Amino acid sequence: MLGTILLIILVLILIGALPTWPHSNAWGYYPSGGVGVILIIVIILLLMGRI
Repeated sequence: MLGTILLIILVLILIGALPTWPHSNAWGYYPSGGVGVILIIVIILLLMGRI
């Protein structure tokens, strides 16, 4: 249950960090790349049953 909530929150953060908004064009893909790495780690932990 906790893993599913964490996964949903991370997906929303990933969408929010994409540089498609006018205020975040100068950021590039660095914020979404970092959140993407965290998302991949959480997915791996979910598949392994650690969370």
